[in-house]
Amino acid sequence: MPQIEFTPEEKALMVAELKDYFERELDQELDRFETEFLIKALSKRLGAYFYNRGLWDAQEILSQRLDALTSAISELEEPVD
Repeated sequence: MPQIEFTPEEKALMVAELKDYFERELDQELDRFETEFLIKALSKRLGAYFYNRGLWDAQEILSQRLDALTSAISELEEPVD
């Protein structure tokens, strides 16, 4: 899996989201360092699953679009004797 780089803004949003989740759902406060560490650890251990799912979903969409395009082209065919 290629290394995915996020912008500082994206990283800040992810940290804020995870901190908020831990506070609301688990009544646990994390500081920024702990949150960034957790994001890196989860990304390392689980990232490939999400990455692969995204690839599979994209492949399925492409396959559906290609099928539709193939059908559209078939409809344009002229009959031959």
